[in-house]
Amino acid sequence: MILYAWKNMVSNTELNRMLEVATVAARLAGQRAMELISMVHTNYKNGNEIVTEADGICQKIILDRIKENYPDHGFLAEEGTGGKLLKQAPRSSEPFWWVIDPIDGTNNYAHGLLSFCVSISVMYQGSPVVAAIFNPATESMFTAYSEGPAAVNNARISTTEENITKFASIAIDSHMENSQMSAVFNIAARTRFRNLGATALHLAYVAKGSFVALIATSPKLWDIAAGALIIQRAGGIVTDWQGNHIFPVDPTDYDGKKFDIIASNKTVHKELISNLKGF
Repeated sequence: MILYAWKNMVSNTELNRMLEVATVAARLAGQRAMELISMVHTNYKNGNEIVTEADGICQKIILDRIKENYPDHGFLAEEGTGGKLLKQAPRSSEPFWWVIDPIDGTNNYAHGLLSFCVSISVMYQGSPVVAAIFNPATESMFTAYSEGPAAVNNARISTTEENITKFASIAIDSHMENSQMSAVFNIAARTRFRNLGATALHLAYVAKGSFVALIATSPKLWDIAAGALIIQRAGGIVTDWQGNHIFPVDPTDYDGKKFDIIASNKTVHKELISNLKGF
């Protein structure tokens, strides 16, 4: 199954340069988040989401670093004004968008739990072409670009071939409706289910082979763009619950829509779709 249907018109040299910028920005933001975690000030946005001062600080670090190198690219980030997303369209004819989550796992972060990450992706023609996910607590940098391998700290990674068994682990979203939970329960009862509280980390660990799959219903584009590419380059698959491609997604039109996703190795993907299709 092909995850993305697009023609690569970007050179590997340019992809590598963008990846370098993404990893530096992610590391700087993650290190700053670790420095601030003992003095977190928490607020709420849209009545149901936690946001901390560190989110805005880390997002500014990322944006400043990227704009030093790519001032004319577009930017889509989680933390805008008034609880809205931040969106700045590209100022050039090249449709590059940097999609940013400065702290994925904010609820964990706000409670002092060291299970969060920084997620940065570059999207081109609606699909991710560069990805960096940084877990500052473990100094783990997960990376990929569209023509290169998935890696953690420059060591190549790949999805497992493990099946759904009582020894395998599947990551499950925190927020599901009752009907969705019923569908997921049959899978969860046959395996070891996990929730790290950070979608991008779940995706990174599927790519690394630590989880056989992630089942989620509420992530947004900045949660999944980087991780989807890393999984694809690691040999895995990302679709919605019906088996349809997630990408392309046009950041110009994106308004915060939530996605239902299955991200997995190739061994279990069809079985998961069979169990979840229709919910």
